[in-house]
Amino acid sequence: MGKDGLDEILQGVSRAFIVTDRFMHESGKVSYLTEPLEARNIEYQIFSEVKPDPDIATVTKGIGKMLEFQPQVLFALGGGSPIDAAKAMNWLSVQGGLDKKRTFVAIPTTSGTGSEVSRFSVISDPEQSAKYPLVSDDLLPDAAILDAELVRSVPPAVTADTGIDVLTHAIEAFVSTGANDFTDAAAEKAMKLVRSNLLKVYKNPDDLQARQEMHNASCLAGLAFSNAGLGLNHGMAHTLGAHFHIPHGRANGILLPYVMAFNAGCHEQLTPTAARYARIARVLKLDGPSIRQSAFSVVRTTKQYIKQLHIPDSIEAAGVSREDFDAALDEMVEAAYQDACTKTNPRTCSKEDIKGVFLRAYTGRLV
Repeated sequence: MGKDGLDEILQGVSRAFIVTDRFMHESGKVSYLTEPLEARNIEYQIFSEVKPDPDIATVTKGIGKMLEFQPQVLFALGGGSPIDAAKAMNWLSVQGGLDKKRTFVAIPTTSGTGSEVSRFSVISDPEQSAKYPLVSDDLLPDAAILDAELVRSVPPAVTADTGIDVLTHAIEAFVSTGANDFTDAAAEKAMKLVRSNLLKVYKNPDDLQARQEMHNASCLAGLAFSNAGLGLNHGMAHTLGAHFHIPHGRANGILLPYVMAFNAGCHEQLTPTAARYARIARVLKLDGPSIRQSAFSVVRTTKQYIKQLHIPDSIEAAGVSREDFDAALDEMVEAAYQDACTKTNPRTCSKEDIKGVFLRAYTGRLV
């Protein structure tokens, strides 16, 4: 918690490699790391070519730089993209010639992905319009530094997108087939923190206390989904984002109410998952007199919450034309069906089911 954690990490280090993006480098925000490195006479190299949705070519180039530089410590400074890229680089560089993985430290500058504590990394392949989730304990960082100062300047739109990503992580982990008492505890706390702080920090970006609470929520939700798994929402968001260049958190937010409605059986018969959503309703003080009403309350409130954050409430509202959507639909359905995240969805879904959710999410027809 806070920058003091660097003191312990940098003991005995002489060479460090920093993975970040161009904005962090050119704006000088990378000085968060370079200043303490220089103060300790630690040699460092910065790789700042990571773009949103890091691709295979970027990871390959970063591995080449690491092989040349031979660092002892690998730092990832930025949002989910630099952290995901650094994870893949650290893991795959061993196959490329490094004798072992380097000590890996993740320092998130957005409160959203939970990537600093997860065993997931998502790498894109622009040629195939696809995103590939890598899943392995070997991807886990050795340390993570949570410092609200690093997210103070995040603009409201990004705060909303990343914040709704936190909520999606927590909800999907809570209803996942891999959930247990420990992941439930982390997911419940993350949901409470989001409910109390996301709108607050969206409206007042300088509220440092709310910033820290959202940073903590992101990390807790990351712990939950890394151990419990995710679900159909992420399976669909990966391919929706890849096809239409919608930021990952926003894609999750657009889809979330429609996937929840499907999982709960809002369109036909109530499913066992509705009882899990009813438990969320109790946690967030939204419960009604029955499981049905409690589950529906969570779904409706989630959609209203997303609108308050000015996130589009349908795929059409996100600027995707019907012609382009229809042309990509079958490909997206197949990709979501095959996505690793979909495997732990609480309700088994066919390709036809997924198509139905995509169509409802396009028009904005919740029930």
